[in-house]
Amino acid sequence: MCGITGLFAFSDSGRSSLTGLQASTDAIVSRGPDSQGHFVYDCVGLGFRRLAILDLSADGNQPMTDESGRYTIVFNGEIFNFRELRAKLQKKGYTFRSHTDTEVILKLYITEGRGFLKKLNGFFGLAIYDKEENTLFVARDRMGVKPMLVYRDEDRLMFASEMKSLLALGVPRKLDYASLSHYLQLNYIPGPATIFKGVKKLLPGHYLFVRADGKVVKKRWYKIPYDPKKVAKNKTTYEQQKAQLVDLMDASVARRLVADVPLGSFLSGGIDSSVITALAARHTPHLNTFSIGFKDEPFFDETKYANLVAKMHKTNHTVFSLTNNDLYDHLFDVLDYFDEPFADSSALAVYILSKHTRQKVTVALSGDGADELFAGYNKHMGEWQVRNGGPKAELVTGLNILWDVLPKSRNSFFGNKVRQLQRFSRGMLSGPKDRYWDWASLASDKDARSLLSPNARQKAGRKIADKRRKDLLENLHADGDLNEVLLTDMNMVLPYDMLAKVDLMSMANSLEVRTPFLDYEVVNFAFSLPVESKIDAKMKKKIVQDAFRPLLPEELYKRPKHGFEVPLLKWFRNELRPLITDDLLSDDFIEAQGIFSVDGIRALKQQLFSSNPGDVHARIWALIVFQHWWKRHMA
Repeated sequence: MCGITGLFAFSDSGRSSLTGLQASTDAIVSRGPDSQGHFVYDCVGLGFRRLAILDLSADGNQPMTDESGRYTIVFNGEIFNFRELRAKLQKKGYTFRSHTDTEVILKLYITEGRGFLKKLNGFFGLAIYDKEENTLFVARDRMGVKPMLVYRDEDRLMFASEMKSLLALGVPRKLDYASLSHYLQLNYIPGPATIFKGVKKLLPGHYLFVRADGKVVKKRWYKIPYDPKKVAKNKTTYEQQKAQLVDLMDASVARRLVADVPLGSFLSGGIDSSVITALAARHTPHLNTFSIGFKDEPFFDETKYANLVAKMHKTNHTVFSLTNNDLYDHLFDVLDYFDEPFADSSALAVYILSKHTRQKVTVALSGDGADELFAGYNKHMGEWQVRNGGPKAELVTGLNILWDVLPKSRNSFFGNKVRQLQRFSRGMLSGPKDRYWDWASLASDKDARSLLSPNARQKAGRKIADKRRKDLLENLHADGDLNEVLLTDMNMVLPYDMLAKVDLMSMANSLEVRTPFLDYEVVNFAFSLPVESKIDAKMKKKIVQDAFRPLLPEELYKRPKHGFEVPLLKWFRNELRPLITDDLLSDDFIEAQGIFSVDGIRALKQQLFSSNPGDVHARIWALIVFQHWWKRHMA
């Protein structure tokens, strides 16, 4: 796990950007504190920061060049089947001077060309320069576990693991107002767009092939193989499916236990991380496991269940028990790290968990991806109920007027239930595309645009944002099923919210996180299953819960799923109130900045401090994150 950056110049003007290469690698030191390296040749510069996981010697340093001097690679990630691939190459007569997966990748590219990507089982962002052909190959892993940002103009193409590297290379800082519009709705920016015009997220499962004349070929090399006709013909029994899932997950976890540094597993007490822990404990005696508890928020504290799993599987378990003050103390560390606005507030908990975990291990396994693959969210149950109907669904819709007038808030059981019922009722009356976007959003398009100044609203337009939205929802059809919703989650929510959060917050603390549920063999299997194997009227994530029941404490099945809510509303009304009223969201600053509507922001603040705040604290948080980012990178 590392950080990479680089550029390919097409002109003398583009070559001038090579002077920023050192600053570009310095910007991502937390991704690789163990060493750094640079390669500069003619029109190309490659930069690297290393977090040593395999072959801790200097032989694993990058950029890495082959014996001929023709090919040079920078690579961020892990290839879990590299030893098998290496053995096959050795049988063909190839020799290796290191014990890294990086050298295996380089020789696979030399011998097989771009098609070698399909042989890799792992996650990565990589770039390979061919000195003889004067070409650059840039690729991203199947699921988008590792990031890859790209900027191109007529003089150069630049890439990096994080935006802060591109900024150091001299990317123009021009705000993309269509991205801002989506950010204000979703609290993150879905790819391929970013907050800056011209900077794109290379989509998961895609690569770029760049030539010296500036021609760039973009190709999708992996697509989740979902075919509803093939799913309908799946004749395996549910018992066979459960057994196959256990085998696939056991193999996936075993692959991810290979490391030359201390390794452990996150253990939240939920089903997903408990499954990973149970499987890892099969292969690793006294596995290190880590969880965080919340002293001031007992509703969200799941350490009781984490302790049960740890005891059952005899892990070496550590609980980091936090107060709200502990969370608040790290608030600005998180804000300072964001180089693109990102307002999923649970990033704060991930940051703290990663920081504490890194003190004991360098690699941690996580349960990310299971909810998106196997229908684990409340919205998936809502979608199931919408599609299957019934008296309860009809009753909720019939009381729509009531839900509109009752107070709504995430901070009380009654208010939160009203909020959920209103969203469900609204979804019952929508088509699958509108319903998906609504349930994925914290604010409607209308509400988001109402926060923009007239000038910014005009710059945001509608055509660009609507086109991006259409592309993101392309897999949803009126006659489709819930698997299409999960596929959309895999292509949108997972890479740009969930995985982006984990990558940013773990790498801010030099911790590598591995995700066994996102092994492509597991993903391919998941999308061969019918909806009824994943969810029914009584259970979300059905096959995961059933398949691993023998490995987990029964208590895990007797409680509702709890997410984690950062106590934003409390902070906004107390510690952070001056930041809102006198600084980032003050009338004077908003007016001088010119991006937001003074009246729109003022109305949001009034709602925040009222007795019926609803979901406003999530929207206020998005604004605080943006304003803090804007002051650091744009002011």
